This record gives sequence, C-alpha cells and structure tokens, in this order.
Amino acid sequence: MSRDYEVIVGLEVHVELKTATKLFCGCEAAFGADPNSHTCPVCLGMPGVLPVLNREAIHLAVRSALALNCEVRPFSKFDRKQYFYPDLPKAYQISQFDEPLAEYGWVTIRPASGEGRRIGIRRIHVEEDAGKLNHLGQRLGDATGSLVDLNRAGVPLIEIVSEPDLRSAEEARLYLTELRAILSYLDVSDLRMEEGSMRCDANVSLRPVGYEGALEDLSRVEIKNVNSIRNVQRGIEYEVERQAEMLLRGERIVKETRGFDDATGRTYSQRSKEEANDYRYFPEPDLPPLVLSAEWIESVRQALPALPDAIREALVSRGIPPKDAEVLVLDREAYQYWLQATERFEDDRLVTNWMLSDVARLINARGESYAKAAVGPDGLVELLELIGSGKISGRMAKEVLEAMFETGKRAEEVVKEKGMSQITDEGAIRSIVEEVLKQHPAVIQDYLSGKEKALAFLVGQVMKQTRGQAKPDLVNQLLKDVIHHDYNTAQ
Repeated sequence: MSRDYEVIVGLEVHVELKTATKLFCGCEAAFGADPNSHTCPVCLGMPGVLPVLNREAIHLAVRSALALNCEVRPFSKFDRKQYFYPDLPKAYQISQFDEPLAEYGWVTIRPASGEGRRIGIRRIHVEEDAGKLNHLGQRLGDATGSLVDLNRAGVPLIEIVSEPDLRSAEEARLYLTELRAILSYLDVSDLRMEEGSMRCDANVSLRPVGYEGALEDLSRVEIKNVNSIRNVQRGIEYEVERQAEMLLRGERIVKETRGFDDATGRTYSQRSKEEANDYRYFPEPDLPPLVLSAEWIESVRQALPALPDAIREALVSRGIPPKDAEVLVLDREAYQYWLQATERFEDDRLVTNWMLSDVARLINARGESYAKAAVGPDGLVELLELIGSGKISGRMAKEVLEAMFETGKRAEEVVKEKGMSQITDEGAIRSIVEEVLKQHPAVIQDYLSGKEKALAFLVGQVMKQTRGQAKPDLVNQLLKDVIHHDYNTAQ
C-alpha cells in the first residue's frame, strides 16, 4: 500500500449470549435443531404478540460490558430498527439506538513489535438476532434460491462497537483475539464463529497522511458477517489494497457493504451502505426502559472471574515466559488444563513445556481440544511423576504419551505393557558402557582430543543397546568416568 495513506479500521462484533431461551420469548436458543423447530408466535412476528425481556441476557450483557471496562448505563431503552429482509419476520429488529446499555470501554492489544495499546469501545448494546438464509449454491451470487430458517430469530445478542482506532489488519486480528479471550473467561457465549455465535463486520477506510478532517467524512466500506478471525484479517488486507489502488488511480471510494469470499480472499459488492436514518429508529412501544440499580451493577462487577490481563501477570510471576503465558491466556481451555495440572505438580515450567509441545501436537493432530483431550491434566501429571521418579526417561515419556492418546490408558499401564521401565542399575549400565567402549577405540581418542560430539555418539550406542531404557544422565556420567579412568591414564 502507498505510504501516502493511513489505514482506519473499526470493528462491530456480534456475540450471541449463552442463554437457555431467546431474548423476548421462551423458545430454546440452542444451535443445530431442525429448521424452524425453535419458533413461536413471538419470534415469528405474529400480530398481537408482546415481547418479554430475558433477565439472564441482561446479566450476561452487563457482565461483558464491565469486563470490557465500559460504563454501564443505569437507564437504557430498546428501539425498533426497521428494514425488510426475508430472515426478519417482523420487518424490524428490536435493538438499542441512542441509549445503549454501555459505553466508553477499551481492549488492550499487544503487538509483537511494541507496547500494549488501548483500542476504544464506543458502545455495547443488546439486540435480537435475525434468522438465517440458507442459499442453494456455493455463494450468494451463484444461488438458485434461498431457504429461511428462523430458529436463530430472537436469540439474544450484544453488539460491541469499537472506535476506529485500529491501524492495520494485524491489529484487528489482535483485537478480536483478545476480545474473544475475555468473553471466553466470562462464559457468556460459546463464541463459535463457524456457527455464527460470534460474527464480525469490519469498517475500512483510508485517509491521506496529514488528514485533519472528521473520520465520518471518509468513504467507508463495511465487510459484513465474516466468519473467522483469520478471514477478518484477510478481508481487511484485501480491502486496504483495493482502496489504495483506486485512490492512486484517482477513483472515488464508494460507501458500500461488501462480502468476503474466503475461497478467493477477495471482497465483493453487496449493496450501498445504509445510514442510521435509513432504519427509521423509534422507541420500542412494547418494552419499558431498562433501569439497573447501582447496587446490582456492582454485584455483577464483584462476581467477575480473573481475566486475561490478571492471568498474564500471575503466570509471568510464576516463572512462565511471556510468550508461553500468552499462548495459555488466549486459550481458556488450555489455561484451565494448566491450572489443574499445576495444582498436583509443583514444576510449573515443566508442565508448560509438555503442554505446549507434545500435548499440543497430539491434541491438534487428533482435532481435539484441551477440554476433551484423550489425556487430561491428571494423566499428564502421572507421566511427569514417572519421569521425576526415574522410572522412565523424557525420551521414553514421549512414546508413552502417544500411546496414552491412542489407547486412553494410564501412563503406568503403558509402561508396564511395553516393558519400558528405565534401567537405573549402575552395575548393569557400566557393563554395557565398557562393552561399547571396547568396540570404538577411535571414538574414545576423538573425545579425549576435545571432540564433544564423540561422547554423544557413545551415549547413543549405549542407549541403542538398552533399547532406550538406560537413564541418560547416568550413561553420560559412567562413560566419562570409565574413559578418564581406564583410557586416559592408559594413553
């Protein structure tokens, strides 16, 4: 992109709240049911029905707002946002317009090449979700028809609107990753972007370097309903290049809504961009204002769990390297796995090293998660205790761990079945060491002349003859002792 322009990005993130029922009716809010099976006259928009607000949805929304450093308003109200679309049976959406639930928060992002930076949150408001259109084709432009599923209509959402503070696609990725981590610790949503329970709209514009006008005057393009954090980054990257090329050719950027095609990595035009007055908002007449007491808001604040910033600090204070701490923090399931393991095993660093290397590799290969891993925290601790007691070596433990994942058996069972107990008898190892040294006199001379790699070769030969079961540090020490006692003096 030309250095003549600066990237301006703001994100609107829609998060479905984890409630048993919908926002204004008693229909089940679960994902995956048969089409149109979780509906009733209220969420179908039948004449004469009245909405009743879901208290738990407001609790989860306030919980989210407080964790995101927002000011929760004691007074807010609902409005009708009017537009026609096949998945919106009432032809309006109950949302919040000029008096939202919360405002003025922030999320801190941490670029690898700099210090943390706050990204402002303009507002968080509560609204109902629309239904879903299932297009009969690979993408909307190729569809031969569309089927309407209204199971999702009326599911409670919060919309988290950032300030236009992001300056690159990478910063947008960092913001979404941190936001998702915070919400996961709150347990307010399942956050499955592939199922639509977390969706992102990215507003992208370019401004000339030195521009002093209002950001609202820039031509802004909205990339709508992107279904993964990676695709948000890709969509912004493409859109920045597209707009930069247009501006360099002297063309005008059209304010519009665009989709993102993950197969091609390109955005495509969908429709002209609506403004707030196009929706003809007016106060929802069937719902009273939402009034929250200061005491209740404070009680929600006091019940917040430990959040990523505090967890990062605690991990580093326990000796975990910052990069490893970041990996643990951003995956709530990984952190909970780590917590359970370190409650039973005192070496935090060793647990971390095994988790983020061998355990992570096997989990990823099997398409599992830490919460559903074939080897849980207790299984890992049992394995580490076998290493600590000298029964198996670290190298043997890797083989044992793989077998545990494959069979579901405990470490002790695998070791017993495979006859993998580590040989720690000094006399038994010494006899094998002496035999190996007799077979490799030239290697001994290489070692005595200062070639350290020669010793590694000899260790390997001993380990080979013991099928990897000799204790490595004992092998190493015995080789040095025998060489320096029997061969060095002889020389």
